[in-house]
Amino acid sequence: MRGTTNRSTTRRLRTVLSAAIAVCAVTAVLPAAATAAPATGAAGSLTSTVERISVAPDGTQGNGSSTTASITPSGRHVAFTSSATNLGSGASSAANRPYLRDQQTGQTKRVSDYTPLGPVTVSGDGGYVTYALQWMRNVRVRMEQMSSGSAIAANCSAWSCNQSSFSADGRYLALVILHNQRGSEYQTIEVQDSRTGTTQVVSNMPHLIESRPSMSGDARYVAFQDGESKDVFLRNLPGNSMVGPIEGPSVAASLVQLSDDGSKVVYVAGSDTYVYDVASATSQPVPNVRGVAIDPTGRHLLYAPAGTTGASSLTLRDLQTGTDEIVSTQPASAGTNAVSTGGHDVVFQSTAADIVPDDTNGASDVFVRHFS
Repeated sequence: MRGTTNRSTTRRLRTVLSAAIAVCAVTAVLPAAATAAPATGAAGSLTSTVERISVAPDGTQGNGSSTTASITPSGRHVAFTSSATNLGSGASSAANRPYLRDQQTGQTKRVSDYTPLGPVTVSGDGGYVTYALQWMRNVRVRMEQMSSGSAIAANCSAWSCNQSSFSADGRYLALVILHNQRGSEYQTIEVQDSRTGTTQVVSNMPHLIESRPSMSGDARYVAFQDGESKDVFLRNLPGNSMVGPIEGPSVAASLVQLSDDGSKVVYVAGSDTYVYDVASATSQPVPNVRGVAIDPTGRHLLYAPAGTTGASSLTLRDLQTGTDEIVSTQPASAGTNAVSTGGHDVVFQSTAADIVPDDTNGASDVFVRHFS
């Protein structure tokens, strides 16, 4: 499961647009990015380093703000947005653009010349990047194939669509479709197969309050929330069966993320975070923290202090051992898909100037904390 994008609600029905749009991708080879000295996590025992990856081709800092990052399970690819004009050749404005960083080759590629409305999401294999964008007065989901530079538009023939979530290979896309028929507004959660063009409806809800679908890497499960009832559900697509509300009938909850292997569902209820085990149908409480993301195996939880919704400190917990590793003691934020498999890499954004040396741009930068 590779993330959800934020929704920009549009209140008017528009005609369907089918024009294909060319992708403009620019590649820049990056040398070693600024890296802080190794350190031992204050609450744990792992050695860690932190690296700034929103840098120019010569390794210097970006001249704009970079944010809303996601990382693949292997930790190799990081997708983010940036308003910097020096991350690669051809940048022509200071508007936010989507980028994909290959940590193995040291290359950063500008995905397109469009401005995402929210976070960009990368598929588990790094082959696709998806994001929402304003299209006329509607919102559309756009999926870019990185190897070919071609674009695939999500089937959004109703009103608007948003909040997309990938399968690991990029074939399946879960998203929210907003409808307006004769004054009746409602939403459906659908899973679209980009190869066959077929669609499976996961849920229908008679309102437009956020649903935030999250899909497992094998496209077998989709977790989602009913924003009106404050319930979290899990749909088994092959079996066409539904579980939920997983938090119980009398508890208001919001979905954080489904693990990539489909084994765990993270949700927040009150001031606590819960990790629901699909096999046993039981929830493990993590008191007084706000869950932010979980690693693909469901073992490592990234969290912030309870009661915070924006920038705060970030900590990674091993749910099996109960040990914590500090990701950032400075104000920082992260989204879903921020943790690689095994908790080895955590991507986050921060405006703090002392996370790595020589950070003087006064802007938000994207960092990766490496644990070993």
